[in-house]
Amino acid sequence: MNLLANKIAISIKNANPEETHSVEIMQYSLGIILNTLLIIVSTAVIGLFAGRFAECMLFLLSFCTLRLASGGFHLKTAMACNIATTLLSTLLPSLIILSESGFWVASSFSLIMMILFAPNPDRNARIPASIYPLLKLISIVMVFTNFFLQSTVLGLAFLVQSLTVIPWTRRQTH
Repeated sequence: MNLLANKIAISIKNANPEETHSVEIMQYSLGIILNTLLIIVSTAVIGLFAGRFAECMLFLLSFCTLRLASGGFHLKTAMACNIATTLLSTLLPSLIILSESGFWVASSFSLIMMILFAPNPDRNARIPASIYPLLKLISIVMVFTNFFLQSTVLGLAFLVQSLTVIPWTRRQTH
């Protein structure tokens, strides 16, 4: 994806050198867009073939939306993220069906994790600390809403995302 993003950025720069950003900035932005599109298209195609399109897309949408508010750890490469997100979004809603008690346990765990640890933004994120309380509230409300909706797909997505906000290693304070 990085190579494709670079080629597109160079083409854009060559087409309009005065009114465009640097190739590096455009490549970075295009890389994010292309990786996101790859995850969406891969999940949609696999979901269609599996006969679980709606469930897979709901998982992906709810997982990503909660992730925007709650943060969480990142995998080391964009490719690893693409593969993991696509696999989670297609396999979990297709293979796991939560029992009623499983739903309540998963949803309660997710809610507790959001209360305790959200938001947990990436250290490179430029999110002002002043909006952390709002991000926490959004995360809690999203997870809490599923107690009324009782969607097992949402429950699975929120459970997976809640695991990423747990600070598994101690942060360095300097």
